[in-house]
Amino acid sequence: MESLYIEYNRYIYHLCLKLTRNKAEAEDLMQEVWLKVVRYESSIQEVDHVKAWLTTICMNTFRDRYRKNVRRSKHIQQQPEGLDVSLLDLIPTDEAGAPELLEQQDVSVMIRSKISELDAIYRTTIVYFYVHQLSLIEIAEAMKVSIGTVKSRLFRGKQRLKDMLLEDARTREYVQTA
Repeated sequence: MESLYIEYNRYIYHLCLKLTRNKAEAEDLMQEVWLKVVRYESSIQEVDHVKAWLTTICMNTFRDRYRKNVRRSKHIQQQPEGLDVSLLDLIPTDEAGAPELLEQQDVSVMIRSKISELDAIYRTTIVYFYVHQLSLIEIAEAMKVSIGTVKSRLFRGKQRLKDMLLEDARTREYVQTA
């Protein structure tokens, strides 16, 4: 295990730094990765490509941390730009009091209401991607269109949904405008 650490420690650190773009977060992520490696130490003998195995552990750990943070966030405005997340992840899952739960339900209802107001092609594409979490290929097959068309509809649908949320005074505060 020590030789594995010596050989791949710098690689894992740089990968973590590239993913998080923050030195402190990269160090935390790297610790989590090595904890998982130690936990699955018995599996190392079965691994053909150790570097690929470590990369996979690192990527999965980063993804798990990101999802956990998304679920803990309070509003849409706190979602990182450029990363697609499920609409269900926009509603936090941590323990909340009655007022927070009511607000969450209201926001959820408002978002669903705005989605239902979208044109059918955009609504269907957004629901397939964010609610049912289908891949672009699966959506293209289901809708009998090209992947490029799905991407275009997804982009335009998200933009239209954002515009609709910004137009409504009740939902404006929950939208990231930057």
